[in-house]
Amino acid sequence: MIEAKEIEKYYGSKESRFKVLKGVSLKIEDGDFAVILGASGSGKSTFLNVLSGLEYADKGTVSYDGMDITKISDDKLTEFRRENIAFIFQQYYLLPNMNVDKNVKMGADLAGNKDYKSIIAAVGLGEKLNKYPSELSGGEQQRVSVARALAKKPKVLFLDEPTGALDEQTGRQVLDYICRLKKEHGFTIIMVTHNQNIAEMANTVIKMNSGKISEVYINNIQKNVYEIGW
Repeated sequence: MIEAKEIEKYYGSKESRFKVLKGVSLKIEDGDFAVILGASGSGKSTFLNVLSGLEYADKGTVSYDGMDITKISDDKLTEFRRENIAFIFQQYYLLPNMNVDKNVKMGADLAGNKDYKSIIAAVGLGEKLNKYPSELSGGEQQRVSVARALAKKPKVLFLDEPTGALDEQTGRQVLDYICRLKKEHGFTIIMVTHNQNIAEMANTVIKMNSGKISEVYINNIQKNVYEIGW
């Protein structure tokens, strides 16, 4: 279980200092599919960064199965993220001088995963192992970033607007790949998105407004990506 308690986060300093997260608390069960919704500036991406350990909270705690990651050293936090967490962002963050195989192998090596090529095949890029990012479409590059993240065999997958730069068809394909692999491997998904339709796919939906959680609800019926609007 991931548990955040009374999280506060500030940016800026002195007169320009402002509070982005205002005492946010949340529990997310293992294996959940949680979507965080909110307008631009609501604090959803900052909350994602704090939950994942990319940023420290100024106040409050974030615990994974009882281990408070806000109290450990930078080195221990880096080790924890490497062993437990993967990220998929709107930007692809691929290394341009490495082909598909080597970009994904980077993630696989962190987990000692020698079977990473099956992940590449699962996202539909088995025939493009030797292609470089510049030779791929945007959707294909995002699928490489998905494969690289999943090749780590994470316990928790964090996604920040993963379909924001994709057209509808490609966006649906990417989410379908992620959800199919989630069913196979059982990891937890925590996704930030502005697309409220995607919330219909989630089990837990968290709405944020002005740095606070305004609502949390459970979907009794979860739709697949081809059943939702876009």
